[in-house]
Amino acid sequence: MVKVILGEDLAAALDPVCFARKLGFEPDPWQAEVLRSPAKRIILNCCRQSGKSTVAALLALHTALYRPPALVLLLSPSLRQSSELFRKVADLYRRVATEIPSEAESSLRLELSNGSRIVSLPGKEQTIRGFSGVGLLVVDEAARVSDDLYNAVRPMLAVSGGRLVLLSTPFGKSGFFYRTWSEGGSDWFRIKVTAEDCPRISPEFLEEERCTLGPWWYRQEYLCEFEDSETQVFPSDLIREAISKEVRRWAL
Repeated sequence: MVKVILGEDLAAALDPVCFARKLGFEPDPWQAEVLRSPAKRIILNCCRQSGKSTVAALLALHTALYRPPALVLLLSPSLRQSSELFRKVADLYRRVATEIPSEAESSLRLELSNGSRIVSLPGKEQTIRGFSGVGLLVVDEAARVSDDLYNAVRPMLAVSGGRLVLLSTPFGKSGFFYRTWSEGGSDWFRIKVTAEDCPRISPEFLEEERCTLGPWWYRQEYLCEFEDSETQVFPSDLIREAISKEVRRWAL
């Protein structure tokens, strides 16, 4: 029996998908791909209720348990949203709490006996500075996080070389989440999951949402498309096409 337990624990440490199954969670194929990805930069463009927060919580907990002493930060536009993601992490942790006990635990922080910490942060640039040596930074609802806040947290990864995971549903053609998805380059591992890709969302529900929300909201919330504002006079693509770096500025 001891050998079986050790074998299961070793498999969970080496393979986050085995870890998820150990906790009683069977990942979707795209979630398994994210969990097993070695990429330092991951961006998830996923519809609501697709499971993006769950896979982020699994990554956070796996890092804290098996990469000690790891500092894992969870960031969202508001403290309420950050605490919701942290609650997912805490719920998963309770299933393995006897293996690596906690030394301190609150509604916003989990400190483990192996030296790892998971901290939920408020979405205010003025109050989050001071962290360093971050092993994993998760930015939830990233499309609604301000550029100033994002720019303030990125230096936390400078020395540690830690991982950065952005997850969100689109929210217009502006902000760092949109730019990273469309122009971030090959360093980013990208995953897009629409509602039509999610087996837990029925076609009947999607048809109801399509009729209720209208095409603009439906494409954004369920098809993960970056849309211009409904009040925008000129499309963003047309504006970008009208800008040329070859035009010289004439001196007066």
